[in-house]
Amino acid sequence: MENTTKKKILKRGAIGAVVVLAALQFVPVDRSNPPIERDVDAPPAVRDVLRRACYDCHSHETAWPWYSRVAPASLLVAHDVGEGRDELNFSRWTFEDAAVEARVRRRVWHEVAEGEMPLWFYVPLHPEARLSDADKETLRAWAMASTAPATAAAGSDR
Repeated sequence: MENTTKKKILKRGAIGAVVVLAALQFVPVDRSNPPIERDVDAPPAVRDVLRRACYDCHSHETAWPWYSRVAPASLLVAHDVGEGRDELNFSRWTFEDAAVEARVRRRVWHEVAEGEMPLWFYVPLHPEARLSDADKETLRAWAMASTAPATAAAGSDR
């Protein structure tokens, strides 16, 4: 009798899970790509690395994968893209001055150098986002070169 009760509980649980997953398919998810306000101003080699490794979450040029249309993955992908765009958006590359832009570039490099970006769970499904040593050096040089004008300008005020 106890075995039958366990089977009934498992069956009801499985049916409940299927119903919940089916209902989740009707939850609307924003997969839009708003217009680009101003793209990042960088050399072509840098833009290539950024497009391959960063733009899906940090721009208005997201290539929405097939699983972004199937819940619950759709909810997670939309959340991650929204969070990424809020944190840094290469499609809204506008800053008050060169010093602020230089800080943002250094922050981009810091995230890459520390292994924080691209996210560990993103790379297996997007192998093109895996950064080679040459890619990292390209980003490092771009980030560090951007500090030169701001530093030189600050030094000339003295």
